[in-house]
Amino acid sequence: MDKEKIRKAVFDILCAIGEDPDRPGLKGTPERVARMFEEILGGEKRDISEILGRTHELEHDEMVVVRDINFYTMCEHHLLPFFGVCHIAYVPDDRKIVGISKLARIVDVLSKRLQVQEQFTNQIADALMLHVKPKGVAVVVKARHMCMEMRGVQKPGARTITSVVRGLFRSDMRTRDEFLKLIE
Repeated sequence: MDKEKIRKAVFDILCAIGEDPDRPGLKGTPERVARMFEEILGGEKRDISEILGRTHELEHDEMVVVRDINFYTMCEHHLLPFFGVCHIAYVPDDRKIVGISKLARIVDVLSKRLQVQEQFTNQIADALMLHVKPKGVAVVVKARHMCMEMRGVQKPGARTITSVVRGLFRSDMRTRDEFLKLIE
């Protein structure tokens, strides 16, 4: 990430909106914004396979659910935040489970990239299917989008819900229903 380019761009934006970047309240803002972008968008550098590369052998072929994983990310269309919770379930196959903290780490890494919610939801499911190879995966993301609340239609509190189901969760309605009941 090129923090110097970000710093200059923020300086130029402040000038373009009629502000004085050297006034006391804004002094240092371009540098702070550059550091912020490095912190909140540093997920591009992380490789999901490093997170999901280590699995454990265990005879468990029932659903594993981690719900209410909080996340914050940035809308790639408006560079405004969206945030909410993510619920993930998978049904292990072949005596292969992944540490439950890894599910939260996937959300953390993928949320530290410019995103749209639909893509974010798919990326989580695809990562699990690719690296853990379970019988199935289900992901539900519930989020509030500042691009919808602060600008445009200006609908504070509106939530967007996206879901993705793969494998067993797509083919077996009982499995999908069990997951949905567990995240209510």
